[in-house]
Amino acid sequence: MFIDEVKVMVKAGDGGNGCMAFRREKFVAKGGPSGGDGGRGGNVYLVASQHHNTLLHLRYNPEHKAERGRHGEGSNCTGREGESIEVEVPVGTVVYDWDTAKLLHDFTEPGQKWMAAKGGRGGKGNARYAKPWHQAPTEHEQGFPGEQRLFRLELKLLADVGLVGFPNAGKSTLISRISAASPKIADYPFTTLEPNLGVVQLPNERSFVVADIPGLIEGAHEGHGLGIQFLRHIERTRLLVHLVDVSDITGRDPKRDFEIIQNELASYSEELASKPMVVVASKIDAAQDDDRVNAVEAIANEHGLPFLRISSATGAGLDELKRLVAERVLPAENN
Repeated sequence: MFIDEVKVMVKAGDGGNGCMAFRREKFVAKGGPSGGDGGRGGNVYLVASQHHNTLLHLRYNPEHKAERGRHGEGSNCTGREGESIEVEVPVGTVVYDWDTAKLLHDFTEPGQKWMAAKGGRGGKGNARYAKPWHQAPTEHEQGFPGEQRLFRLELKLLADVGLVGFPNAGKSTLISRISAASPKIADYPFTTLEPNLGVVQLPNERSFVVADIPGLIEGAHEGHGLGIQFLRHIERTRLLVHLVDVSDITGRDPKRDFEIIQNELASYSEELASKPMVVVASKIDAAQDDDRVNAVEAIANEHGLPFLRISSATGAGLDELKRLVAERVLPAENN
């Protein structure tokens, strides 16, 4: 199950209470107040990990609490600090405050660590209040509570290239041909119900990551079809590959399909719609009418976008597509 949004509660440990104690023993030259301080409560940290690729493990375990500090003891003994805990999240997780929706942290690399809740300070023991004019203090502090916070965690997959297009435009077949990914492929709409990632290997140990998201339809920004809930997964990409089905099987207007997808991207985010894009006429092996292909090429030229013709079934144009994408997403020294 692919879970990309969860609500979690974190609670740092409370500080231990300060102790009130007096010491009067044989062979101890100076007695007096000897109550120790309470220990600090444990912190809660979020840590980016490559061991998880969804937020599923947090869906059924939404509360995370650190250990409280131990109370102070006599003989000026300070209480032990509470154990801190680390909560693993996938790389690409974004943390928002639940109440204000404010962006708090973005995990973009493995091993990144962020303090989500700070443990409470331990209370002072009565020994801290001893003064020359106040030699038998009975004052002592309670431990301070640790922070408790609610977050909304949102996962945005990290990929170099995002595949967009109508359902059954050939996105899943394409990613299965150019990478080792094995998404579900079938001859009906919305076969892809969750994003898929694939690593495209190139010569000289070069590679880039491609994200395939469920197909969009007109009105997706209003919740039609699968809506636009998965578009967040291509927000981080550097390049979009827009697949347009030019086969004669669907009977759809390829030019109209292109315009619809562009409008849906713009409805979600102007930044997303303005990303660099490559227009691809897919399923050319099943295209009997050249006018359909030419219409897509014309609109790509009109927008100043690169245009390619491919067939994932026969492999036509796939090497050229990989080279073109690599030129745009990989550093110049690697090309």
